Amino acid sequence: MQQIYLYQNRLIPLTQVHISPEDRGYYFGDGAYEVFRVYNGILYETEAHFTRLKKTVDALRIKLPADHTALTRQLEELVRANRLQEGIVYMQITRGTAPRVHAFPAGAEPVLMAYTQPLARPVATMEKGISAVTTEDIRWLRCDLKTLNLLPNVMAKQTAVDHGTGDVVFHRSGTVTECSASNMMIVKNGVVRTHPADNLILHGVTRAVVLRLAQSEGIPTQETPFTVEELLQADEAFITGTTVEVTPVTSVDGKPIGDGRPGAVTRQLQQAFEAAIPTA
Repeated sequence: MQQIYLYQNRLIPLTQVHISPEDRGYYFGDGAYEVFRVYNGILYETEAHFTRLKKTVDALRIKLPADHTALTRQLEELVRANRLQEGIVYMQITRGTAPRVHAFPAGAEPVLMAYTQPLARPVATMEKGISAVTTEDIRWLRCDLKTLNLLPNVMAKQTAVDHGTGDVVFHRSGTVTECSASNMMIVKNGVVRTHPADNLILHGVTRAVVLRLAQSEGIPTQETPFTVEELLQADEAFITGTTVEVTPVTSVDGKPIGDGRPGAVTRQLQQAFEAAIPTA
């Protein structure tokens, strides 16, 4: 079965998708993107993803070609066309095609593209956890915008690979922000803590889901900064994200977090997340 893409407002085979070499996404990373999770053929937390996308494109001054309702319908058609049950939908929109100049080009039409990718749930890593390594966060100061400028995150992920760990933990002068493609949370004395949703972190959809689930489970939460030292002294740690769900972090910089095993609060939140997954 040939992969079907959403290109502008049409569903077409991959072989018919043609991206111009003058697309500003290619020149400048001038665009935004979203990654939607699909469970049992159903798009998950769609409204939250589109709210974040709208925030990013508004900040970038790129106009979406259709509203939330129409785009959701198109993505649902894309999922059905590719018979996707478990996986992701990647969608991006660039400022459009124009000769290479830094200023916004007059008359450029935004280019939207989306595709699906089968992806199993991260069962093994959620069960046993991952290790991580810390690195200084020297990215720009609008990490809340989900733009195509991801080279710092790519370099960070490679740092994790080079160290034989599952991810990096970014920090700014010792204050933990997030990870290469996920949000960071710790548990201390039964309280879940995570960095505030400001300009220094991506406002993760799964992050918001987990904080909401914690409230429903009676688990106290605090959106307050914490340091690398506090991370190393935490009882538990875990990351949240569209593709990682709720994944325990069992060691950082070679030092165990708590007893070096996934903790009770993390397990409780994993179970709550599991129960919230939509069924067909």
